[in-house]
Amino acid sequence: MSSGPAPDATSSALDPTTGCRLLLVRHAKAVPKHVAEDFERSLSDPGRADAPETGRWLADSGFQPHLVLCSPARRTRETWDLIAPALPNVPPVVYDDRLYDAAPEVLAGVLAERCAGLSHVMLVGHNTGIHELAKTLCRTGPTELLERLSVELPKSGVVVVDLPGGWHDLTSGEGYHGHLIAFWAPR
Repeated sequence: MSSGPAPDATSSALDPTTGCRLLLVRHAKAVPKHVAEDFERSLSDPGRADAPETGRWLADSGFQPHLVLCSPARRTRETWDLIAPALPNVPPVVYDDRLYDAAPEVLAGVLAERCAGLSHVMLVGHNTGIHELAKTLCRTGPTELLERLSVELPKSGVVVVDLPGGWHDLTSGEGYHGHLIAFWAPR
């Protein structure tokens, strides 16, 4: 379910003084809801296999975040823990309670608050909020990828979006227009 050849992660229409790049990652497949309380659900065996593959794709594509914001739920923490070893430079991670099963507006607010001064940030979160945020932000990009994104963000999937107006614009109330750079998922 790859987006084709890996894009050049260093080339972009971003203005380095104002623009930023957001890597949205949906957590890997977790055990069913009846197995444990939602916050404590761990990754399933397929999820444990897919998350490192996500890390390898990020590393091979050259997408290197300066910071990772992660929901503190067990399945998101485990996803990040399996992605991180594949990255050439493991960035610091912040576990923020507000990211757990959050609505897109909450995710945008946390990004705007925590990411000032950073150009590349990864957010590891949950559906439906992370998928809705991706759809809201990705206003332009390759038609095929936009169409796929309109349908779903698979588990362990990655959406890379350039935000030319920076983090502040996420909460400016004027609407936001980002550019979809890449969309990838295992299998």
